[in-house]
Amino acid sequence: MSFISESIKPVIATIDTTPMTTGGPGLPREFTWRGKPLHVAAVLRTWKETSPCTHGGSEAYVRKHWFEIQTLTHQTARIYFERKAKSRSITKRWWLYSIEPESV
Repeated sequence: MSFISESIKPVIATIDTTPMTTGGPGLPREFTWRGKPLHVAAVLRTWKETSPCTHGGSEAYVRKHWFEIQTLTHQTARIYFERKAKSRSITKRWWLYSIEPESV
């Protein structure tokens, strides 16, 4: 799997808003990466990355929502959603962490 660590742009019209009812991010079924579409065919697994509260409380704060996906081109990719993005732009909240190279 190739390490990428680049922001990906969600196609807003493809967002599944169901997870938002329980505090999760709405996962788009399509992103744009390097000017090309990246289609989510299936979600293989999900997990959360947490850290302690920064205000001294005993709570854990969810920092990232991770998704291992399969694309329409049968590649496995890991993407994540940053809860507290460094930028206010939605395009800087979704990241492609890694992806399998395309078969030749």
